[in-house]
Amino acid sequence: MNSQSSRPDKILVVDDSPDNVFLIRTILEEEGYIVSTAENGISALTQLETSPCDLVLLDLMMPGMDGYEVTKRVRGNTRLQQYIPILLITAHDAPNVAQGLDLGADDFIRKPVTVDELLARVRSLLRLKHSIDERDEITRQREDFVSRLTHDLRTPLVAADRILMLFQQGALGTLSPQMQEVIAIMARSNTNLLSMVNTLLEVYRFEAGRKTLAFQPVNVAQLLEEVSGELTPLAQEKSLPIHLNFTAESTKSAVMGDRLELHRLFTNLIGNAIKFTESGSVSINLCAETETNNNSSTSFSLSSIGSKYITIEVADTGSGILPEEKAILFERFRQGSHKSSGSGLGLYLSRRIVEAHQGAILVESEPNKGSIFTVLLPLKL
Repeated sequence: MNSQSSRPDKILVVDDSPDNVFLIRTILEEEGYIVSTAENGISALTQLETSPCDLVLLDLMMPGMDGYEVTKRVRGNTRLQQYIPILLITAHDAPNVAQGLDLGADDFIRKPVTVDELLARVRSLLRLKHSIDERDEITRQREDFVSRLTHDLRTPLVAADRILMLFQQGALGTLSPQMQEVIAIMARSNTNLLSMVNTLLEVYRFEAGRKTLAFQPVNVAQLLEEVSGELTPLAQEKSLPIHLNFTAESTKSAVMGDRLELHRLFTNLIGNAIKFTESGSVSINLCAETETNNNSSTSFSLSSIGSKYITIEVADTGSGILPEEKAILFERFRQGSHKSSGSGLGLYLSRRIVEAHQGAILVESEPNKGSIFTVLLPLKL
């Protein structure tokens, strides 16, 4: 019995032997389970897509599609949104069931089955199913709560930003120098908080599958010039020049992408380069390449990207990244040890944006020698 919904658990029995099906069905129905049956693998897969169950009892040796192939297809079926445990049923002289377990089955039982052993294994796997469902439901509720919370937080933050802007513009009266300084601090803090909320909201949109990208041809050189121009005032405050190094071919190259998300990506990477650099410079290098022209900074497998791609490097002369931090740099909520490190979401979101564009992102860095973040995006052919 499913304690979460107080409904009987549904079990699918897959076996080509009518006698075996009758025996197992009788045992399970006497315990209050709802039992459906399938005489072959194809029928079982069809039933699972139209009417998911809580547990599958699967005969390993069947003509046509055997239990190994059924297990493989069930585990590879992305249309099955919830986890379904699989209990393999095998004869004494059947091949080793290790292959079935490696393919994703959860347990096995040998024929002839005994009532006590069958029910014990069924109850065990149903407990697993219920615990996984409960965990997934808690996760969904948490993500939905955070998404709603961050969305609701944006409204007062945007309102506060507009009011502070009116103060700074003198629309609400003349301010003393001391008040102007205080308002400027409040405005910066509010802007930072709004940026964090927006980033958190975007992260949960990606993770919940609610992010819709609008792909169109994007001239990366123009986009990088735009982003660097917007961030130049931040660099000027620290006397950091921003160098744009574009090859002639790359200035004409385009990628198929969501311009707003790519703008967010490069704003984050270039903004980080400025934030973590106290002296020196920030360089943005852009070139269109093919797989045969790989250089040392991008030497890794490009099979998932294709033979033609564009490379964007954001290099700084800042404090660099510790080796132990590089391995977790693009993970969620992983903050660096630098005093200016933020929420640990910016680079995670950057990775999600790059992956959504079928690209790759990597980093090369040494402590006190700066960092180079490299983004590879497939070219529009």
